Amino acid sequence: MTVLGLKVDVDTLRGYREGVPRLLDLFAQRKVRATFFFSFGPDNSGKAIRRIFRPGFLSKMGRTGPVSTYGLRTLLYGTLLPAPLIVASDPAIVRRAEDEGHECAIHSWDHVKWQDELDRLDESVIEEDFLKALDLYEKILGHLPRACAAPGWQVTAESLRVQDRMGLDYCSDVRGEAPFLPALNGEVFRTLQIPTTTATMDELLGLGDVDDVNFNDRLFRAMRRKVNVHTVHAEMEGMSKRPLLDQLLRRCRDEEMDVVPLATLAAEIDRKKTPRRDVRRGVLPGRSGTVAVEGS
Repeated sequence: MTVLGLKVDVDTLRGYREGVPRLLDLFAQRKVRATFFFSFGPDNSGKAIRRIFRPGFLSKMGRTGPVSTYGLRTLLYGTLLPAPLIVASDPAIVRRAEDEGHECAIHSWDHVKWQDELDRLDESVIEEDFLKALDLYEKILGHLPRACAAPGWQVTAESLRVQDRMGLDYCSDVRGEAPFLPALNGEVFRTLQIPTTTATMDELLGLGDVDDVNFNDRLFRAMRRKVNVHTVHAEMEGMSKRPLLDQLLRRCRDEEMDVVPLATLAAEIDRKKTPRRDVRRGVLPGRSGTVAVEGS
């Protein structure tokens, strides 16, 4: 049977306060469970304007409509408006997600800082920010997280070292084909990677002839593996594109494809038989800049 691991990235205050509750309602209706990766700290989305010089950034913005997707206030946070704290604004949302059977994990403390500055961050700074998210997570849920997912699929040897020290069950930091143990720059790491295997909605929509009508057809054609991992965003699939996610979940049901949290996938992996793969930088159609991808 084909399995879909469903990963929800929560990047912004609006996605957290508006998108996550709508996703929880949808998942309850469709009787599915997912893994939510929450950005716990400040919403500095306005600072993402610095990506304007990255190849493909402007074309992506033209395809996804940032104002309608994120809202004008979000695009000003951290610049003209103060950066509000995301999870601390309403901890009950995280509690609700866990109470309803979903896996809750860490995306970041400061999403924009990690995605845009990771290459320049000292290991001590990465660890300090990670511990801030971990501390708030534990205060809200009463236990430690078992997983994390790097914002924007950005990885360095320093970030992988920090994750190893946290004793996590797995991470979902890269794009690739199947679970593996990572190596980078000749250094090997012990925390399992469960990569995203499919293109995301913001990458596919508007690329070539892909639109709302045929998006799920394109996505399903790419799910050729026995185990697939798809990343959705609270800001898109939790809001204006929620009907497309609903269509996807109904199609999974009709085609007898199990939809599960990533923890379910991790629990079934024999670590002794898991291959080791290099992590490298790569470019993906529809996404600006580079991301961490599974190598050979």
